[in-house]
Amino acid sequence: MRTPSGMAQAGTPRPALVTTAPSPLAMINDTRLLTPHADRVILLTGFDPFGDDPLNPSWLIAQALHGQRVAGHVVVAAQLPTVFGQALLRLAALVHAQQPALTLCLGLAGGRGALSIERIGININDARIADNTGAQPIDTPVAPDGPAAYFASLPIKAMLRAVLRAGVPCEVSQTAGTFVCNHVLYGLMHLLAQGAGPVGARGGFVHVPWLTGQGEPHLPLRDMVRGVHAALWAAVLAPQDITLQAGATH
Repeated sequence: MRTPSGMAQAGTPRPALVTTAPSPLAMINDTRLLTPHADRVILLTGFDPFGDDPLNPSWLIAQALHGQRVAGHVVVAAQLPTVFGQALLRLAALVHAQQPALTLCLGLAGGRGALSIERIGININDARIADNTGAQPIDTPVAPDGPAAYFASLPIKAMLRAVLRAGVPCEVSQTAGTFVCNHVLYGLMHLLAQGAGPVGARGGFVHVPWLTGQGEPHLPLRDMVRGVHAALWAAVLAPQDITLQAGATH
């Protein structure tokens, strides 16, 4: 599948795309592709394919937005492995090297029909299916020394409004599940709480639906790219969130 082209500003050098490193130790020690950019950085991550899906739209969206400039920030896309533990080692290396002002992680939620902005990550791994190495942790903590949960620090309601105004289905989700996506959301917020990023760094997570042709419901890639782009603009421009109804009854 081809991703949208021509999205970076003409004449603007695109930062090196950060792809999957070969091993957790290499991810920590190899900084050749992890050079901090002169601009303020938005780190945008997606996952590799997992389960029975040959493609992961979260990574295609991140790739499509790589190099975009958002209110004085440059988007740097990076891929995370769908693997407990290794995903957080990768993320920690990226945050350390890139020092992003804002980190947004994307993940696939097949069966959802809208972009789902996650409100909270919980300190539990409880895998219904195995990750890409066959690991299937049950009732283990993401961080043994961490609190029960973290709220995302991005302005989720402002992001919701921006995506809806862009004409893309969107919702606030009250749970990121208990698979690797929640593992990464909780792990990201734990990293930032420990001071891993620059002062004032913020983070969050958005689940995306299947691509057209992958399953039902679905969204076209171009619509998801447009929606995430709008969400990034809102995240940068809204240091304080807005008041907007987006709750759930169950």
